[in-house]
Amino acid sequence: MPRKPRVEYSGAFYHVITRGNQRQKLFRDDKDREFYLDRLEQYRKRYGFTIYAYVLMSNHVHLLIETGKTPLSKIMQGLQFSYTRYFNRRYRKIGHLFQGRYRAIICDRQEYLLELVRYIHLNPARTKQPSVLDEHRWSNHRAYLGAATASV
Repeated sequence: MPRKPRVEYSGAFYHVITRGNQRQKLFRDDKDREFYLDRLEQYRKRYGFTIYAYVLMSNHVHLLIETGKTPLSKIMQGLQFSYTRYFNRRYRKIGHLFQGRYRAIICDRQEYLLELVRYIHLNPARTKQPSVLDEHRWSNHRAYLGAATASV
């Protein structure tokens, strides 16, 4: 049975979750995380979408994105393909890095924006990586607090 097509339109607000294939790590070190965030920023500039929140965990990523004219599917295809190509070259691997199709939950901005930002930023605390949320470098939580973050 074929998959249902995604609901996509300009100005749509998505909670995107993408996981490593077979729960494998997507990021082995800070260089990997920096590359992913750099690619995310390049695609943000190219396609004009807004990132409200993100967190990079070892084996999955959460993004809170508002699309512009470019559909989410095109954004995620480019981001995941370019990161997979980088990862496979760096670690001399072949095949899939991400587990199937990413999950994209369309959200009502008025009702869920604050709650989704909170949920995404609390991911590191739920796994105790690190136990102090303000120290997690791989989310934009620190930007909400007025401190420096990684790019994007």
